[in-house]
Amino acid sequence: MRSNIEIDGTLMRKALRASGLGSKSAVVEAALRLLVKVHGQSSIRWLRGKIVFDDDVRRD
Repeated sequence: MRSNIEIDGTLMRKALRASGLGSKSAVVEAALRLLVKVHGQSSIRWLRGKIVFDDDVRRD
């Protein structure tokens, strides 16, 4: 889908540098994917601190 949006130039340059991606559209797509992923994790936040990690795994 094609969209025209105004993005702060300084923010875009920082995002390009930080991500190592080669185009503005790739940066925007990666940012949107991250937003959706993080938002999706909110449904399991109620488990925070309630699950005990058992790292005592037997390896034969």
